[in-house]
Amino acid sequence: MDYKELDVWLKARELVKKIYILTTSFPNEEQYGLTSQIRRSSISMSSNIAEGCGRQTAKETIYFLHIARGSLFELETQVILADDLGYTTTNAVDTLKEIERVKMLLNGFINYHKKL
Repeated sequence: MDYKELDVWLKARELVKKIYILTTSFPNEEQYGLTSQIRRSSISMSSNIAEGCGRQTAKETIYFLHIARGSLFELETQVILADDLGYTTTNAVDTLKEIERVKMLLNGFINYHKKL
């Protein structure tokens, strides 16, 4: 199956879009700080899912899926911090729910590859 058809990648991609929308309201002084970091974390997460799918063995795939998982946890922390700093609107709650959905899908995908 092509990675672009996987629910986990599709949801990760949707999350990236939400992150970009969420960060448009961040202060200008955060452009090279939290705004950049939060966007890079989201891109890293979705990109590592794709890279893992392009690998030859289940072990290699799992390695990149774990990197994606780490980026997802990093992203979650950054959204929480942005909310703590008052940079977000009510979208933060929805974004955190989306992060939880992607976590569940990603954990399931990792478990699937561990059984191969």
